[in-house]
Amino acid sequence: MTQALHTVSSYIEERTNAFLSLWTHRYDYIYAEHPVPGEKPEWRTEARHPLSDRLIEQGAYLYGVRFAAETRYCVLDIDFGSAYHPSSDGFAVGRILQALEPLGFVEAVICSSSYSQGLHVYLPFEKPQRSWEIALAVTTLLENAGFKPAPGILEVFPNPKPFSSQGEQSLYNAHRLPLQEGSYLLNHDFHPVWSTRETFVKAWRFTEQKNDLDSATLKETLKRARRKTYRISSRAEKFLNDLNAEIEHGWTGQGQTNRLLGRIAMRSYVFGHILYADRPLEGAALADDIAHTARSLPGFTTWCNHQQELEEKSTAWARSIEGSHYFHYGYGKLNKAKEAPAAKEQPSWNEIQQTEAREKIKNAVISLQSSGALPTGITARFEALIDFGISGATLYRHRDLWHPRHLLDSLWKTPSDSPTHKELPEDVLQRTSSGNHPSLLTGNGCNTALEQDSDALDENERREIGCNTAQDGPKGIGFVLTILNRIKQNRHEGLSNGLERESSSLDDRTDQAHQARMRRYLDSGDPILEREAERWFRRFERD
Repeated sequence: MTQALHTVSSYIEERTNAFLSLWTHRYDYIYAEHPVPGEKPEWRTEARHPLSDRLIEQGAYLYGVRFAAETRYCVLDIDFGSAYHPSSDGFAVGRILQALEPLGFVEAVICSSSYSQGLHVYLPFEKPQRSWEIALAVTTLLENAGFKPAPGILEVFPNPKPFSSQGEQSLYNAHRLPLQEGSYLLNHDFHPVWSTRETFVKAWRFTEQKNDLDSATLKETLKRARRKTYRISSRAEKFLNDLNAEIEHGWTGQGQTNRLLGRIAMRSYVFGHILYADRPLEGAALADDIAHTARSLPGFTTWCNHQQELEEKSTAWARSIEGSHYFHYGYGKLNKAKEAPAAKEQPSWNEIQQTEAREKIKNAVISLQSSGALPTGITARFEALIDFGISGATLYRHRDLWHPRHLLDSLWKTPSDSPTHKELPEDVLQRTSSGNHPSLLTGNGCNTALEQDSDALDENERREIGCNTAQDGPKGIGFVLTILNRIKQNRHEGLSNGLERESSSLDDRTDQAHQARMRRYLDSGDPILEREAERWFRRFERD
């Protein structure tokens, strides 16, 4: 019902009355009984129906109107007794108008508000503007010039009103209509002159033709004002400036559309309500803003090869940024988490980069192992992997994939295309199926974590438990064969016999956990870990 009232007039319009046609927004109007001269009226709001032309014509009450989403005028209210009133400062009104000249305001229609001798300074213009933009821009310029807008001193209509993060909307403040009780047009000396609605309209039309709003100045003023309102931090300022640097040059060649749309989407979503929108941009509004911004950039018609599908791509980018970890500046991650419906999380850009980096390290290690060129020393191995185009910082973060201490434990965790018995040579099959060497490829083998501190399992426990039955392994048979072929059967058997003889000595001189770890190293099949275990056990043979 409310929407219908806003689209279809619910009162009889007096279409020939030019004065009444100036006040196009009639909802939530204010009214008051005519007061005794010298007293203030008691204003009330009527939200049940709009203010009709015939009620104004009747004149039984004083009336005032508010502002809609767009307006073609603004009003400054200067009370008698204010420091900016002509009775206190004869040049203040002139200085106020001078401060607003950058926006294009060069003329004004000035009236007395009532018998209170306050001033209403009307600033009409021809092209409709967003009410919140006019409110914020006018207030900002006045503040920059040293004026202090405040009730009873200097009020701006429409008034700046921040958007609530809870979605609550407030009404613009209402101003009383001119030429009611005690209201007259004033000349340049602020003296009342004979006033009729016709003379008021004539002055209004003359003034609105003179006031040609500068859209560039308006936009720049709004940018500065919104940043000040939100007290944008230095880090956010840098982020915004970085986005502007990429966006504002537009297209300079082919193949730039996706990158530019992504940057535009990010700026619109994170900072749109700070730069130019009256609320955070989401959904269709966000997609429309992305498309509108793209079309306005230099080089769009020359270099963008996706002009016919711009709306589709803008919608896709809007959905993408809304589903990301970014949020509207000033609203925080918690608010986004509360508003967003539960959905399956998509990997972030950082997570994708990390996965690709780990895959690159795995492939490099497998390549070196397969060719028998994987160095045994940590430094040499580090340098060999750098030759594959992997940075040192990346290797340090993912050292579990290449460092001798972590290598086997990490590479055999993810199930993949594990080799089967049919793919293995006969000598390898014999060794992996014997009792001396648990197979890394079948359910009979032990794939225990090399870094796990636990007691060693004897042979009966190994057979009973069966260890890890997962047939895990990295892709590529070359790596597996390299590990298995490097196991020296005679050396391993000799070490095993020596271990039995020295077991009592070991029990006395080292703890069981470290002894178990060395046994697992010896059974791992990795030449680097085997050598470390050999050196550790040989110390006891020499004693």
